[in-house]
Amino acid sequence: MPDTPPFGRFFLPGPTEVLPEILQAQVGPMVGHRAKEMEDLIARIQPGLRAIFRTERPVYIAASSATGFMEGAVRNGARRRVLSLVNGAFSERFHRIARATGLEADALEVEWGLPNTPDQLADALKKKEYDAVTVVHSETSTGVLNPIRELAEVAHAAGDVAILVDAVTSMGGSRVETDAWGLDFVLTGSQKCLALPPGIALGVAQESLLARAEAKPDRGVYFDFVEFEKNIRKNQTPNTPAVSLIYALAAQVARIGRETIEARWDRHTAMAERTWAWVDEMRDRGIALEVVAPEGYRSPAVTCIRLPAGTTGPDVVRALKARGYTVAPGYGKAKEEMIRIGHMGDHTVAELEELLGVLEEVLRR
Repeated sequence: MPDTPPFGRFFLPGPTEVLPEILQAQVGPMVGHRAKEMEDLIARIQPGLRAIFRTERPVYIAASSATGFMEGAVRNGARRRVLSLVNGAFSERFHRIARATGLEADALEVEWGLPNTPDQLADALKKKEYDAVTVVHSETSTGVLNPIRELAEVAHAAGDVAILVDAVTSMGGSRVETDAWGLDFVLTGSQKCLALPPGIALGVAQESLLARAEAKPDRGVYFDFVEFEKNIRKNQTPNTPAVSLIYALAAQVARIGRETIEARWDRHTAMAERTWAWVDEMRDRGIALEVVAPEGYRSPAVTCIRLPAGTTGPDVVRALKARGYTVAPGYGKAKEEMIRIGHMGDHTVAELEELLGVLEEVLRR
């Protein structure tokens, strides 16, 4: 096994760093997934999960990456024609998934680094009839935070249009009001702001979306939301759960409850704002850095920083790695031109300050 570095040096935008005590929680005993012990564990987790999602609905738990629930959202929640809001790599993935399910799917695209706006959505919904809209709240490839509250309002004002939300790098790190904002389905993964090992997908379906699922004979098997609903009502999962990961989930949900979700949002915002201010400071000192996302549309969980000419993302990542720190280069077509700092999960502003100090040294080399 590789040596474990000190906590606070791993700033990937997912999977994020996991506290030792949360990792240790995974060593609980194996139990049957239909056993009372597992039912009791899931029952104990549900109130905390609902508080994180800000919902009165049950929270589905799947042994899957979040991509599984992206596909499930489309298979259960879209009838015939989908409009995908695309502003980066992961919103492009949502669009590809919609097309792969055999539905008609159009992309409403904006340049990488820009948000999808309510006015653009309203205009598109007037021009053509859609029954579902997919959107990524926090686009991990660009650091853009889409205005999902306003986008949901526009979708619902257009008629019987469901909004399907990828909250993978926002749930637990920025405000997501599942019920109050009328989000028909919202999903996340365990490995981002929730600061758990990868392997669990979590999602909430409103009753209206569940009714859509019940009317669809081709909604699939593994991500059949009707089965998820039936099983969660019994504090079960429809398929064999990742038992060890659910032990960790229980420990982390309790920890988030002690911190409070509001305080967690505030801590993420403080880390993000410090990163944005640091970029401005570096520019004032002659290092031409730029936050990719425009002001007012920046994710509290991940900042994408455009680098000076002649400096590449992979080069900076390697130099930081040699000093014991981990960040990510740009994603996909933006790999060379930027780095991405995942200030999420259980990191603190103090830990972030240390990273930024080392990063300044690297950029000045």
